[in-house]
Amino acid sequence: MNRSEKAAIIERLKEKAEGASIAVVTDFKGLPVEEMTVLRSDLRKADGEYHVVKNTLARIAVTGGDHEILADTFKENTAIALGFEDPVAVAKAVVDFAKKSKHLVVKHASLEGKLLTEAQLGELAKLPGKQQLLGMALGTMNAVPTNFVGLFANILRNFLYALNAIRDQKEAA
Repeated sequence: MNRSEKAAIIERLKEKAEGASIAVVTDFKGLPVEEMTVLRSDLRKADGEYHVVKNTLARIAVTGGDHEILADTFKENTAIALGFEDPVAVAKAVVDFAKKSKHLVVKHASLEGKLLTEAQLGELAKLPGKQQLLGMALGTMNAVPTNFVGLFANILRNFLYALNAIRDQKEAA
């Protein structure tokens, strides 16, 4: 690779890393191409990407950005997974794949500039995703007016029962 190709790779990776909310550094030693293709597909579904880049180029690309804390973790066979929209979905995709594959090892991650260990990334992967959280919030917001309508209907129903009881009492008298 000549200097211009290296500069282009660094610039492209730097641009992607700056737009990413999460970056996960993995060791892919011995990972077959078929499995890597599956991992890339899983990450694409989670709005993420998986890049295998020379360690020096990756170190230069993340320096000065949100994920600069990962610069020292690029050693040996290293690749980086970047997530843009939902960091939990990307964390789930990487952690789930690492559980299934005996070759992929999660080293570290950076969530908006904070260093995460493999265990912390596993905990992040257990959280509900963005769509689930939005659904839960919507359900909670919908429950308040629904409960109010139910409560108001019960008050009116009880009032009608009382009026019917009074009417029945007067008719009987």
